[in-house]
Amino acid sequence: MARAPAGAQLHRGGGRVTNERVDAVFSALADPTRRAVIMALSESESVTATSLAAELPVTRQAVAKHLEALAEAGLAQAERSGKEMRYRLTPEPLTDAMRWMVGVGGEWDVRLEALRKHLGPHRR
Repeated sequence: MARAPAGAQLHRGGGRVTNERVDAVFSALADPTRRAVIMALSESESVTATSLAAELPVTRQAVAKHLEALAEAGLAQAERSGKEMRYRLTPEPLTDAMRWMVGVGGEWDVRLEALRKHLGPHRR
């Protein structure tokens, strides 16, 4: 199956999701530390890099780099609060990635059902 060209709009579940946005989400989630940061962000309204570093086995500087990567993928947003930066989860890109996965899964369901019909009573 041919891959859609860069920048193409994929229609999934009534919404439009760009390949770049889904690619950015999957790339960001490929790293286990970033997944741990996402989990920590999902459990709080907002957190600092320092408080995240206290929970994770990495330095504050490493957490800051992971937060930057998540922000570039649209998964986190930073807000200044006094002297510190507070980060919060922005789940919309995750929803887009899930919508993409559901669409791909649905296409496979259709293909498998067509194969079952084609095989008819001879299938096991």
